[in-house]
Amino acid sequence: MARPASLSGFPEFLPEGRIVEQRLLAELTQVFELHGFASIETRAIEPLEVLTGKGEIDKEIYSVARFQADGDADPDWALHYDLTVPFARYVLEHAGHLQFPFRRYQVQKVWRGERPQDGRFREFTQADVDIVGQDQLAAHHDSEIVAVAADGFARLQTDLGLPPVRLRVNNRKLAEGFYRGLGVSDTAAVLQRIDKLAKIGPDKVAELLIADCGLDAAAAQACLDLAGISTTDESFVERVRALGVSDPLLDDGLEQLAAVIRTTATTGIVHADLSIARGLDYYTGTVLETELAGFEKLGSVASGGRYDQLASDGKRTYPGVGFSFGVSRMLVPLIGSGAITASRPVPTCVLVALDSEDSREAAMAVAAQLRARGIATELAPRADKFGKQIRYADRRTIPYVWFSREDGDQVKDIRSGDQFGADAATWQPPTEDLRPQVRPRHD
Repeated sequence: MARPASLSGFPEFLPEGRIVEQRLLAELTQVFELHGFASIETRAIEPLEVLTGKGEIDKEIYSVARFQADGDADPDWALHYDLTVPFARYVLEHAGHLQFPFRRYQVQKVWRGERPQDGRFREFTQADVDIVGQDQLAAHHDSEIVAVAADGFARLQTDLGLPPVRLRVNNRKLAEGFYRGLGVSDTAAVLQRIDKLAKIGPDKVAELLIADCGLDAAAAQACLDLAGISTTDESFVERVRALGVSDPLLDDGLEQLAAVIRTTATTGIVHADLSIARGLDYYTGTVLETELAGFEKLGSVASGGRYDQLASDGKRTYPGVGFSFGVSRMLVPLIGSGAITASRPVPTCVLVALDSEDSREAAMAVAAQLRARGIATELAPRADKFGKQIRYADRRTIPYVWFSREDGDQVKDIRSGDQFGADAATWQPPTEDLRPQVRPRHD
């Protein structure tokens, strides 16, 4: 059989990369649960008409065809392209069994049929966290979501060596109110052009604002002046006021953004950045994007915001606020470049050596004792000479080899060569050797 070709856009990690991914997800889910979020998992497919009804995303959808016995295909389902649509359906379907505000986190793969490029894939993992209300959701929940996002990234930086991040926050009411104050009627069109600022620069955006949105040069410049405001504290309010524009919606947006910045200031990574627009129409308040230091070309690796119409059944509306960590978007380039790695590609801490095949049963008993105390252990595959068994452990980066002897068991640290007596009922490896450690490249 010929060597199979890889499929572009469907990343697969080697074992050490998978260890990094599992550790990152474990850290994030612990943070989510510390904030009181419950885990859910939704089905991988949704009705095709539901997914295609959410906007111009037809080219991003993988349809799922059910082939009948007669060979006919019935492509009425599709793989979900994000976790928002299935979550909205989940809320409507199970609303009678949920307590609102409902706090959920969800870690799953999603699929998009877009062209693969740096940080963008056809199959990838997301970790989402949301708070959803019934008919209304208090504004203070926006600050809670920002705090969860900040705590998650702080944990990943401290425990995994993730590069520093900038968690940038804005408020759509602030931007839309400012544009209204300038006399703009189609504020959504202006937001969509401002959303291109990082990609094409202010000059090109100004041209689009004038040509596509009908703004004059002064109004276009005012929109760019607003987008140029970025602070780590509430001083952005005075800078916006200094632009001389007023509108009730602007006032509301300034107040809400100030509250978010004020209540999350101690995190050290939250910034008010009025260039953040999030061009998608369903965002109605707080919007967030995150940059990874040294990997700015990836764009935002995690994002979210407030949406007042997550779902509706015609009688009740379910507003929400949420945040999505782009797990694959962060990890594939980090692992691929060697910026973050695992100390070994296997969980095994100890290899139990064999004197002969007749000793395998006794060796299994030793391994069982070690495993019972949480020490990952495997047996040598063959009763080779001890030198070959040690080399086997070295190739697999297993740090310790266990030898059973009549005069007392011994364990060997094959990195240093030290060998010492040990009892399977009491011996404990150093904490850093017990499990693979995730660490940045410079360690």
